[in-house]
Amino acid sequence: QVQLVESGGGLVQPGGSLRLSCAASGSIFSINVMGWYRQAPGKQRELVATLTTGGKTNYANAVRGRFTISRNNANARNMVYLQMNSLKPEDTAVYYCNAGATIGTYWGQGTQVTVSS
Repeated sequence: QVQLVESGGGLVQPGGSLRLSCAASGSIFSINVMGWYRQAPGKQRELVATLTTGGKTNYANAVRGRFTISRNNANARNMVYLQMNSLKPEDTAVYYCNAGATIGTYWGQGTQVTVSS
């Protein structure tokens, strides 16, 4: 099993920045890819960004150039981050951390991001 805990959401004005964090624990050795997804009210959950263990990234067109996914596995920490810049009202959603592992797919509980003036 893999456990994921997100943090870092909140309220920010348009044009502002936020950094989301995701702490992974458990069978982390089985993880092949980690990513961030989001779900806005009344909409389906959608991919935001992914990062493979080999370092390959993938971004949704809507966030490319504004968001950056990264990781920190130093000192036994297993963290994935989403740096979000130039935020827009349409970025408002619950953001979920995701881990794709050989033993299954796992989700965090989600963190709310609201972009509003």
